[in-house]
Amino acid sequence: QVQLVESGGGLVQAGGSLRLSCSASGRAAMYAMGWFRQAPGKEREFVAGIVWGGGSARYGDSVQGRFTISRGKSGTTTYLQMDSLNPDDTAVYYCAAKMTKSTNGSEWGKGTQVTVSEWGQGTQVTVSA
Repeated sequence: QVQLVESGGGLVQAGGSLRLSCSASGRAAMYAMGWFRQAPGKEREFVAGIVWGGGSARYGDSVQGRFTISRGKSGTTTYLQMDSLNPDDTAVYYCAAKMTKSTNGSEWGKGTQVTVSEWGQGTQVTVSA
């Protein structure tokens, strides 16, 4: 049984970057892996995908030019580098994997939350008498 585990989500300020990772266990190598995301009240959206064995990467229109998907050499790990993040990128990001070219359906991870804030983290100012 294949299990997908995502990591790397978190809170980031608008304009910042995050790198997500997804590792698949229970299989030697996957045919293809990718990322989807789902924001509150919205349908799940394709983000990026990549096929092993020389296949090219594909991206959703909303992330083209800002996100980069890559793969580990083992065929069981994929990464999503997310740059120039904006609040519209806030969502739960899910890793998906297809075991073979002819497999119907995909395996899914449980997701990792990415939150992009318009606000900075703040800085303490202390004025002493």
